[in-house]
Amino acid sequence: MANPILLAKNAEQDVYLLPKYANRHGCITGATGTGKTVTLQGLAQSFSQLGVPVFMADIKGDLTGISQPGQTSPKFEERLQKYNLPMPQFAGCPTVLWDVFGEQGHPVRSTISDMGPLLLSRVLGLNDTQTGILNIVFKLADDEGQLILDLKDLRAMLQNVSERAAELRQTYGNISAASVGAIQRALLEIENQGANLFFGEPMLDIFDLMRVDSNGQGYINILAADRLMQAPKLYSTFLLWLLAELYESLPEVGDLDKPKFVFFFDEAHLLFNDAPKVLVERIEQIVRLIRSKGVGVYFVTQNPLDIPDTVLGQLGNRVQHALRAFTPRDLKAVKTAAETMRENPKLNAAEAITELGVGEALISCLDEKGIPSITQRAWVMPPASRIGPATESERQAIRNASMFTGKYDRVLDRESAYEVLQKRAEQLASAQSTKNEESDGGGILGSVKDLMLGSTGPRGGKRDGIVQQVVKSQVRSVTRQLIRGVLGSLIGGRK
Repeated sequence: MANPILLAKNAEQDVYLLPKYANRHGCITGATGTGKTVTLQGLAQSFSQLGVPVFMADIKGDLTGISQPGQTSPKFEERLQKYNLPMPQFAGCPTVLWDVFGEQGHPVRSTISDMGPLLLSRVLGLNDTQTGILNIVFKLADDEGQLILDLKDLRAMLQNVSERAAELRQTYGNISAASVGAIQRALLEIENQGANLFFGEPMLDIFDLMRVDSNGQGYINILAADRLMQAPKLYSTFLLWLLAELYESLPEVGDLDKPKFVFFFDEAHLLFNDAPKVLVERIEQIVRLIRSKGVGVYFVTQNPLDIPDTVLGQLGNRVQHALRAFTPRDLKAVKTAAETMRENPKLNAAEAITELGVGEALISCLDEKGIPSITQRAWVMPPASRIGPATESERQAIRNASMFTGKYDRVLDRESAYEVLQKRAEQLASAQSTKNEESDGGGILGSVKDLMLGSTGPRGGKRDGIVQQVVKSQVRSVTRQLIRGVLGSLIGGRK
């Protein structure tokens, strides 16, 4: 049985998260600057020490310090003494760095086919009609055995579908040239945001995220997301794709004494902003069912209202940092947060949420019976690793020591839809050229034949060749001589 994770502490009791219920998911919420990142880092390190691999996105660039041991300072020691917190045993975690753009870590890629039309339409911001066209493209590719691996494959398939619109209409439905054009423009937009680096091969092997080191500690997988956040739809859709891959790839394991993998979804509001109903339903389904695969999902966001009720209701472990009630929406958020946590008769949760200090939180985790525990106001335990970013040399050392060096660094461009359709177009062009030559009478020989023997015009008229012209000239000459001879005889006889 895995040891409980000491999450926080107050004057009366310690607050624990039980590893066997960590796959019941959770959330860390609170305003900017209230301590969410430190809570995330401490929780991630605790899972790693239990031998549980972790994935998290580094939005602000300050999570890489988890790879390095922390260190004390007079201010740090003063805080520990003030809140009666124990001194952590400073240590770093085994870490792997990832980056969609391949600049700050190993490249992360997915194929277009693996992403699927639903998630891709979300990235592209397509309407229902355009999403329907995208579905036709994917269905046609499946029917004809075409591989759509990267953006150029998708462009080639869109062009092919547009050119064959009349042929495909009866089987697949109407294909609007305007809709195809809109999708092409959307592809150009996300390509300018760097999506061409994400779509392709070799595709990320999900099981490479689920490794432990020789000491039995789970690897912390950190995705550099500071640049990726400039394309928020690409960021949120990528993380959702990763979650869906975990769900589809992992076997059912039921309830274990600790999770097999923990996934932190930072800036979770980006996942749900402007998301169509079908996508929200898909997220809800994955969150509900993935726990049986031994995966815990933890949403990190400022406001609990950012998470739909259907998803929020499935999050069993809650850490609520301070909220500032400056607007009606803020007041509603405070009320929602207070009402969704188990009541503590000794605590006015709504008031406490607005009074919490930095690093202080209201916490309710599942108890031994799987029931939300009474909400406690407590100070979150500091992590044993460095709070703040690793240096450039430290990050480079992590990359050099990585077991994945060379596995994902080179792009693989095998034959797929683009190459197949290009080859098909060249063959058609060659066949048409041959046909044209044959219809022209065999090229040069045909031209010489027409010149010598004549030809038929486009309206059926006959054009004489050189031979016909010579023969006709000779016939006219002989005829003139005969006529002259006959006329001469007649005139001479009269004399």
